[in-house]
Order: sequence, then C-alpha cells, then structure tokens
Amino acid sequence: MKLEGQCLCGNVTYAADTEPKFTAVCHCTNCQRQTGAGVSLVVGVDDADLVISGDSVKTFITVGEDHQSNTNRSFCGNCGSPIVSRIDAMPGLAFIKAGTLNDTSWLNPTLDLWHRSAQPWVPAIPGAEVFERGIPA
Repeated sequence: MKLEGQCLCGNVTYAADTEPKFTAVCHCTNCQRQTGAGVSLVVGVDDADLVISGDSVKTFITVGEDHQSNTNRSFCGNCGSPIVSRIDAMPGLAFIKAGTLNDTSWLNPTLDLWHRSAQPWVPAIPGAEVFERGIPA
C-alpha cells in the first residue's frame, strides 16, 4: 500500500510504501492539545518506510505518561499541521497523523487508546479494541 500525504500548506509531504500496522484513535490529553480536537487519528507504520520531505519540519517533544519517554511530535513549522509522532519507547514505529493523508477513504480505526481521557461526547469506536490507557507493552 502506498500512503502519501501533506501538510495544509503543502510544504511538508511524505510517502510510505508499506502496509499499516494499525489505525487508532488516541484520546490522550497531549494528542487532544496537539490536534485541537477530541481525538487524534493515527496510522502506525514502520518508521524505516516513511520518507518525509520539506524544509519546514519542526519537532516538539512531550513526555508520555505511561512510557515516561519522549514523544517526538513533528509538524509543519509554516502552517502548524501535525505530521507524525515517534515515541522513543517504541523504536521503529511512526504514528502518521491520518488527517494529513491524501486518501482517507480506507481508514477504519481498530484501536481506541487512552479512552479514560476521552471527551464525554466521544463514544468508543464500534468494533475497535478499547484501552483505558496506551498500547500495552
């Protein structure tokens, strides 16, 4: 599968020629703050398969509550679009921000993460495996 996407202004683009490992919604408070929404929809891929282009990529680091390691949140420094997150405790895995994909028609979240932090108006995803916290180690 060829995954391609870009930021809002088009300066940052990416491609990954790989099958996604999973599609998830994350309700953690850091993802809510980063997206400005109740959830972050992400697609997990092998980081080695992801190629990001553009000269405006910036990274902001947060520390995850469960894993206590850096979550490296990359975004476009021009328009602010979140692009990908990488967690030091999960080497080799990249979490593409699914709203930046050129084709989102196939998305079907199978994991519902940090549901304990979900906004009260956001129900669990039907058919998804629900975790009150993050992905178990």
